[in-house]
Parts: sequence; C-alpha cells; structure tokens
Amino acid sequence: MTDRGERRMRILITNDDGIDAPGLAILEDAARSLSDDVWVVAPATEQSGQSQAVTLIDPLRMARLDERRFAVDGTPADCVTMALSVVLDRAPDLVLSGINQGFNIADDMPYSGTVGAALHAASNGIRAIALSQAYQRLGQEAEDDIWGASHDHCAATLETLLAMEQPEGIVLNVNFPPVPGDAVAGLAAVRQGIRAQNDIYTEDRIDVRGGAYHWVRFRRDAGNAPADTDLGAMAARQISVTPIRADFTDTAALGPLADALAR
Repeated sequence: MTDRGERRMRILITNDDGIDAPGLAILEDAARSLSDDVWVVAPATEQSGQSQAVTLIDPLRMARLDERRFAVDGTPADCVTMALSVVLDRAPDLVLSGINQGFNIADDMPYSGTVGAALHAASNGIRAIALSQAYQRLGQEAEDDIWGASHDHCAATLETLLAMEQPEGIVLNVNFPPVPGDAVAGLAAVRQGIRAQNDIYTEDRIDVRGGAYHWVRFRRDAGNAPADTDLGAMAARQISVTPIRADFTDTAALGPLADALAR
C-alpha cells in the first residue's frame, strides 16, 4: 500500500458509464493496489456525453451500496460534488475517473463525462486522472475482449504517473489502445489531436411505428494522425497521456485581441 506520510492515500473513483460498468471494476482493482482507502461514487446509470454538467434544477438522490460504494442519480461531476460534500469526511488525495468504454481523445474529449468528472475534481484542487479504453467495433467481438490493454496496464500506468509531479489544475487524460495487453507499445506523452472531419454525425432510422428518429454518434476513424497526438498514439498501439486543463483561454491570441480592441 502507498502512504502519504502517516496517512493513507485516499482515492475516489467515479465514471460516466455507471456504477456497474466493467471498466470501473478494473479501475477499482488497480486503485486497491495503490491504497486500501478507496471509495466509489458513480452514476446510477450511464451518463456519457455529460462533460462537466451539474444538476441544478432537480434534487440528487444517492444510494449506499456498501460501506464505500455509492450510486448517484446524476452526472459524473455531480458524483464528485456528492463525494466531497456528503460522503467523505475529508477530501481525497486522488480522483480517478473511468475506465471509460471507448476512447476520449481529439474532438470528442470536451464532451466526455469521464474527463468532465476529472476536470471538476481538479477545479477543487484535487489531483485527477481520467482513463479510457479504446476499442474497435468488430462484428463478433466479445465485450470482455476489449479490456485487455487497460486490465494488464492500468495499475502500472497509475504507479508511473503518480511518481511524477502533476501541477495543480492539470488533469492527465489517459487512453489505452484497442489491442491486447501484450501488444501495447508503451506510454506516450502527446497533445490532443484534431480530426480532419467533424466527428459527430447522426444515424437516421425508422422506429417500429414508422416514425423517424436520429441517433447521434462519434466517428472513430483516426485518419492520418500526427505521431505526437493522442490519435497517433492509438494508431501506434501506445497508451496516450495528455495533460489538459479547464482554462480554455488561447493565450497566443489574447495579446493581438487586446491590441485590436485598444485601437
């Protein structure tokens, strides 16, 4: 177990796939290899695409599943808030969010509830890491098969990252490649990539009563991605690590904008 001085490292786990998601179970196992003070506060149902959304117009309800596991009928960011305000008697030393089923990279990263929960924790001054597992949609692929890379490498990846200094307010966004564990080609520090095309589209369908409906989806094609991006890391079978923050300010554009306004 890992100690901080005389105090155990307290770890809070959440996600956006829900309390029963297989990726959360893998992350719990990895966290318990680091500490025995592990708490889970996760959504009762899937909350994908919620980013940093918080519930303001409805009450939040929470169910205690066992001593250190709680399900919240809200967003991933709500789960962090409930953990800090209701569940825990002191703030955690580390928040881990994931492991998401499907990568959170490039243009789809800002929509991610997995990343949003980690950013919400970081805004409260807590060290946070978001983790996701990429996978390829193959016709006969069993769901259990997609977790090889994260199952085999999650604990070691966390140990490596926690041994490094992580500036306050920075979230590490980790994505495991869509390959078996023994095919992973190491860790890569990379920037957020950009796809050449808009990665959100709709599938237009007809229901059993003849009515039209639309299903919003993400494209998963990496294209010819630069090697120093998260997209490039996935193509190279590497575990991508991208430092991100909630501050959206484009500092390079700030000076020219100020000069233009002054004129």
